[in-house]
Amino acid sequence: MMKTVIIIPSRMAATRLKGKPLLEINNLPLICHVVNKAKISGIGDVFVATEDKEIFDVVNENDGNAILTGAHKTGTDRIFEAFKKLKLSNIDFILNLQGDEPMIDPQDLINLNKLMIKNNSEVGTLAAEIKEDKIYTNQNIVKVVTQNKLEKNNFPKAVNFSRKNLYKQTSNIYHHIGVYCYKISVLEKFVNLVQTKNEIDNKLEQLRLMDNNIDINVSIAKSNPIGVDTKEDYLELKKKLEYKS
Repeated sequence: MMKTVIIIPSRMAATRLKGKPLLEINNLPLICHVVNKAKISGIGDVFVATEDKEIFDVVNENDGNAILTGAHKTGTDRIFEAFKKLKLSNIDFILNLQGDEPMIDPQDLINLNKLMIKNNSEVGTLAAEIKEDKIYTNQNIVKVVTQNKLEKNNFPKAVNFSRKNLYKQTSNIYHHIGVYCYKISVLEKFVNLVQTKNEIDNKLEQLRLMDNNIDINVSIAKSNPIGVDTKEDYLELKKKLEYKS
C-alpha cells in the first residue's frame, strides 16, 4: 500500500501579510486550522515545516507536529529539507499543503491523493471551476489550462499555468489551487533543477517542472478555498468562520 505524508510549509515573513500563520480565528492560529484540516483527511502523518520558532511552538502547543528547517526561498525546498530531517520510511508521496488555506476541503485532498496512487503520477495538483469572469483577468490568481475538461474521476495533464488574462483565449481553464502531491523521487529531482527563464518571468515555480518534461496532473476541487494573502482576506475569512461557530 502506497503511503503519503502531508507537509505544510509556513513562515512568518510573508511579503503581503507578515506574521499571518499566527493570526487567530476562533482563538486558534491560522496555521493550526490548516493542520486540523490535513488531519481530518486521514491521508497520513501531518507536519509543519518552518524556520520560525514562534510557529514551531504554537503548532506543537496545539496538538500538531512541527519541524524546524533552515531559511528557504520556496516552500518546495522547505518541505524537502523537512522530509529528509524526519527520516520517514516507506513514504511514496509528499502532499504539500499551503499554510494559508484554512478553508481547504479535506475531501479534495483525499481525492488528489487517491488519483496520485491510482495513476502512480509524478506530480498532482488541484483546480476549481472559474465562476466569475474577473478571475480570468486577475493577475494575482493563477490559472491552469488542462488537456481535457476536469471531471470528478479524471486526472488530465496540465498544459500551462499563467497569471495573465486567459479569457476566451483557450478552453479548459481553471482556477489553480496551490496544493501539490509529489512522488518522492520527482521532488528530489525538482529541488535540484536550475530555475528556468519561463519560471522566473512568470513567477510560477511549477513551470520549472513542465520546462523539464515532468508532467503535472490536475484533479478537480469541489470548492475554491479562500487563501489568506492580505489583511482584507484575513478579515473576510475571520468573519465567515466566526459566524459559523
